Amino acid sequence: MTTNVKQYLNDKWYVRWGALILVASMMFFAYMFVDVMSPLQSLIETQRGWSPDAFGYYAGAEYILNVFGFLILAGIILDKMGVRFTGTLSASIMVVGACIKLYAISDWFQGTALDHWLSSWWVSMPGSAKLAAFGFLIFGCSCEMAGITVSKAIAKWFNGKEMAFAMGAEMAIARIGVFAIFSISPRLADWMGKDDPTVVVPVAFCTALLCIGLICFIIFTFIDRAFDKQLDAAKLPDAPAEEEFKLSDVKNIFSSKLFWIVAMLCVLYYSAIFPFQRYAANMLQCNLGIDATTASDIFRWFPIGAAALTPLLGIYLDVKGKGATMLIVGAVLMIMCHCTFALLLPAFPSKALAFSAIIVLGISFSLVPAALWPSVPKIMDERFLGSAYSLIFWVQNIGLCLFPILIGKVLTASNPGVDNPMEYNYTNPMLLFASLGVLALFFGIWLKVLDSKKHYGLEKPNIVSNTEEKVFESEGETFE
Repeated sequence: MTTNVKQYLNDKWYVRWGALILVASMMFFAYMFVDVMSPLQSLIETQRGWSPDAFGYYAGAEYILNVFGFLILAGIILDKMGVRFTGTLSASIMVVGACIKLYAISDWFQGTALDHWLSSWWVSMPGSAKLAAFGFLIFGCSCEMAGITVSKAIAKWFNGKEMAFAMGAEMAIARIGVFAIFSISPRLADWMGKDDPTVVVPVAFCTALLCIGLICFIIFTFIDRAFDKQLDAAKLPDAPAEEEFKLSDVKNIFSSKLFWIVAMLCVLYYSAIFPFQRYAANMLQCNLGIDATTASDIFRWFPIGAAALTPLLGIYLDVKGKGATMLIVGAVLMIMCHCTFALLLPAFPSKALAFSAIIVLGISFSLVPAALWPSVPKIMDERFLGSAYSLIFWVQNIGLCLFPILIGKVLTASNPGVDNPMEYNYTNPMLLFASLGVLALFFGIWLKVLDSKKHYGLEKPNIVSNTEEKVFESEGETFE
């Protein structure tokens, strides 16, 4: 006998948005932990003897397991075990990875037998850097798993509701986490005294926040279980189906020209953003001659611009369209900003110039993600959509793994004999980031040209009338 439920939990705005806040809190704290050491590059190099190479390997370690297929495995786990199990698992593993990293940089680890052994091989990479990278590796694979899980949870709770706005809001909350950590990390490092700053305090603080994030998600699981009981009791016909990841789909996706255009645009753009975050504070220190706190106070406004604009741009995309154009404009703005950091800022060291470039980069970072992810369903067959997203993330993680390492090597090669991390020349690393923007622009233009010929609907709004939808369906091709 079927039980009729008049109102579901997600019909109550305060319940579904409360669920969103719980899962978004986990990602908020995760994004804080990702960049907790980014403003402290000079401090960790001084205190623990890390080189720019070592810092680059540490930063790239976050993505290594994902590159070697864990991200695909995470999608299978999510499809097999569901949102509640996968989210709790990923949040728990994030805490474990954070604790390993915290131990690696702490005084408790220095001088131990493990430290001596880790430092005895690959001597250019200190033992503390190796163990911190291992902890970051564990954290990174679970953080990506958590991101996929949160997206699926939002799709479930906001099915038939304000889903695009909810996803934009979740992304904005996560971006604010970057703003928060760039604001407080150097201050927490100074908390033990101006004469004895330490990276341990901010890392320990963010590790504690990850524990709170785990608790938030556990609370969400109880609400989600109650929602599932309602769906099961009513046998809701339009409940979102969780289709398993099929390995047989990989061949079809990899043979798609469109997949590779989008994947390359994604990996090139994001490789010029997230690795840049790791080095941005030190770059500002070197070019402006300022301390870590002041540099972080300037850069922290980058994610705020993205956080403020991304939900609004999502609404604009829903109503007006112009997705392909937004991708191109975002790439152009990014090129301008990185060229400013490479050429103008060293020649004309100005906080106003640096701040302006950071704000424009934030606008770029709102344009591209807001346009990129909603465009994928327009160019990929619905049957392959989940697999396509997973594989795009996988390609993206390859770049996010390799480019921090490459930037570290370029920075070392550009500063022969320079031991003071406050005196690095960042021109070549910034030009490398700008070149990624040029390549991303090329793929963005290519995608817009194909859209004009094949009528994928990238320039069309997401919300269309019935008449427009029929015209689109008759002209469009969704998968190549």
